[in-house]
Amino acid sequence: MKKWLIILSRIEIVLIFLVIIAGSVVRMSGSGMGCPDWPKCFGHLIPPTERAQLDWKPNTAFNKKQIIIKDEALYYANEGFTSSNAYNPSNWTKYTKHDYALFNPVHTWIEYINRLIGAVSGLPMLAMFFLSLFLIRKNWRYFVLSGAGLFMLGFEAWLGKLVVDGNLIPGSITIHMIGALLIVAILLVFNALLEKEQAKNLAYSPKFKLLSGIAVIATLIQIGLGTQVRETVDTLQQAGFARDQWMDNMDIVFYIHRSFSILMLALNIWLWRQNRIYKLGFWQWNPIMLVLGLELLAGIILAYFDLPYFAQPLHLLLGSVLFALQGHALIKLYLHGERRVIPIS
Repeated sequence: MKKWLIILSRIEIVLIFLVIIAGSVVRMSGSGMGCPDWPKCFGHLIPPTERAQLDWKPNTAFNKKQIIIKDEALYYANEGFTSSNAYNPSNWTKYTKHDYALFNPVHTWIEYINRLIGAVSGLPMLAMFFLSLFLIRKNWRYFVLSGAGLFMLGFEAWLGKLVVDGNLIPGSITIHMIGALLIVAILLVFNALLEKEQAKNLAYSPKFKLLSGIAVIATLIQIGLGTQVRETVDTLQQAGFARDQWMDNMDIVFYIHRSFSILMLALNIWLWRQNRIYKLGFWQWNPIMLVLGLELLAGIILAYFDLPYFAQPLHLLLGSVLFALQGHALIKLYLHGERRVIPIS
């Protein structure tokens, strides 16, 4: 049973990272409103591929809640019906949750794939929840953690609906991202508990433990600041600023985000060095430094080359992986660490 739970938790972690990548691509491409409704897309389970599919047509069957675009506005069918030769306004109600009434097939399908990945990500978590019921007497933590993960996935889906209904409400994107990282943290704890019997003992000092926790929190804050910078870019884009003008019109959040990265680099180098010199046993710190270096490189490319498209999802993915590696090391420290007097400088 534990073997299957370990496999499912690892699959779920990979799927959550895919959700993060897909969400970033949605933001980068401006596809957030590619589907104006939720959970369907223009009232369809499988979204349209061309604008003509969203026009009213005579002698055509329409399903309940199916959306059409008419007079630059969205309308949905009150009930399932077959249209006559003339348009009948009584069959339709104007969609008033927002006034976004454009159709771009590329944006629609990017957003649809994002939602599809999100839906698939719920399957392993659901399986983990039910399997953990069989181990509830042996360790109730499995049930609690899988239940918390399932709840967070539901919360993320609900928040996604609010984001769509509110036409990308400022701030909600950041909350959406932090929620995804909390799911990753829950899964890491879940996986570490399952592997506790096979884990090797690790060493740490109080200072190393404290700063490891601060490093995780700092990365979470930095990711939150980064999503706020992304929202600033959206605002500038909507205001009509050209791409080469975005960096010249950033607000204070960008400069805090940029400067904070220097402090993060210093902190993580210190932790990596202590782990290496005193052989504390945390394998995560070598890949942490690699990922952090790539993350900083992606940030430099974004800042000095007018935010190229490819670097945006890469920057977010690397930040998420950094958080996962740091979080994994911290969890291992708490579950398998052994306090030791270490002459840490």
